[in-house]
Amino acid sequence: MNMKPADRVVINTGIQYARVFITMGISLYSMRLLLHALGAEDYGIFNLVAGVISMFAFFNTAIATSTQRFLSFHHGKEDAELQKKIFNNSIWLHLLAGILVAIALEFAGLFLFTGFLNIPADRVVAAKVVYHSICIAIFFSIISMPFTSLLVARENILWVALLNTIEIILKLFAALLLMVIDKDRLLIYGLLMPVLSLCSFLLNAACCFKKYNARVFPSLNGYDRGLIKELTSFAGWNLFGSLCSTARYEGLAILLNLFFGAVINAAFGIANQVAAQLSFFSATMLRTINPQIMKSEGANDRKRMLRLSMTASKFGFYLLAFFAVPCVFEMPAILGIWLKNVPDNTVIFCSLVLVGTLVNQLTIGLEAALQATGKVKVYQLVVGLLLLCNIPLAYILLQNGFPAYTALVCYAVIELLACGTRLYLAKKIAGLSVREYFYRVLAREIIPLASIIITGFLVTHYMNFAYRFLLTGMASVTVFSISIYLAGLCGDEKIILHQIFDTFTKRLRWQKSRSFKK
Repeated sequence: MNMKPADRVVINTGIQYARVFITMGISLYSMRLLLHALGAEDYGIFNLVAGVISMFAFFNTAIATSTQRFLSFHHGKEDAELQKKIFNNSIWLHLLAGILVAIALEFAGLFLFTGFLNIPADRVVAAKVVYHSICIAIFFSIISMPFTSLLVARENILWVALLNTIEIILKLFAALLLMVIDKDRLLIYGLLMPVLSLCSFLLNAACCFKKYNARVFPSLNGYDRGLIKELTSFAGWNLFGSLCSTARYEGLAILLNLFFGAVINAAFGIANQVAAQLSFFSATMLRTINPQIMKSEGANDRKRMLRLSMTASKFGFYLLAFFAVPCVFEMPAILGIWLKNVPDNTVIFCSLVLVGTLVNQLTIGLEAALQATGKVKVYQLVVGLLLLCNIPLAYILLQNGFPAYTALVCYAVIELLACGTRLYLAKKIAGLSVREYFYRVLAREIIPLASIIITGFLVTHYMNFAYRFLLTGMASVTVFSISIYLAGLCGDEKIILHQIFDTFTKRLRWQKSRSFKK
């Protein structure tokens, strides 16, 4: 069945949000089980080791973004043959990247455990096993990305959501297994990681071969040196940007570990997990719109591409603020109910990471617009180096006796500077109208943001009773939703919203009528 782009976006967004509600609940519960089963110290060690590895696994995001961009771009040009060549060459590229990352990780492992990481002596052996196991998991994760990129480029979000849900459920089973094991739980959980990653790879590959074998898969001998060079060049600059972003996060984790020990990494790991889970809503929306942004550029419709990128920025901000702002006001209560035993610094870490992530959403769609143009060299170079400034600034502050949370204050400030830089580059490279951006995005966000902050403040300042966070959430969300509709949407966006509502209403009536006739 052929669908209009707007209808496809709406349906895919609905599928993604259904997946988010399911996986977020499972992930948060799994994390609670892990913290309880491993304890704060082992959980901190696991996050530290996994974080160090992810710093070297930036190939994954960079090459996957490149593959998805080229597949979506040429899907917009309706060039099926070139899509086949791109996909098959991306498989070779990801396989090579996986091998290189595995070698680099094993080489780095020779030095990490010889006094570099601050890990208790009696847990070094378990940490090493976890390290090698996650290296294998990362390899399978990298080589599975072409299949995920193909599904996203074809906007087959239903299968992406199903596969992701299965992966999350498998992780829950792994966490439940730890609860009934008396042996070294950190060691066991580390050994389970490559098994879960292998299962995810096999599921993604099987799905793609079943759905697209006849139309997309020729043979794996279609190596094209020119296309590989083009993919590698584009991925190379994305690689640099991903490296800078990952190094910023994991560099902060290492700094906190060196200054304050392994326990504080539990707080930092929880903060990043909370931000990641709440960002699912905005990331889901962006993942749904991204293929349309790329396809619009491929179809030489720059105006629509920029309009979609601004829409993504605004609604990405709304979707995160919808949950993040009430959580910031009620963070102690939420963490207390969720984790029971909350590690020190977790409350302020979570709040600051959420603020920084919220700032990032202001221009999140412009990054997709710059990716769509294919001109990413200057963008990745400038923004990437700016993000890296977080590490030396945090080091200077911590070295001079400032508390641990000041490293994350720097993080939020750097994110604000990165937003300004991204806006400037979008104007220079893609022709974005800064005036239109301010009118359609920033100016529209002021009243809704002020309303949800004021509501959260009034409730938490003047009321104090058990489960107050429920009232804070409901009151904030209600006021925020009303203010978004009244002041946060442009005229054309309200028309689209009404059309979507009418479409769903008609389909619901049709389903009821059909059921009645049966």
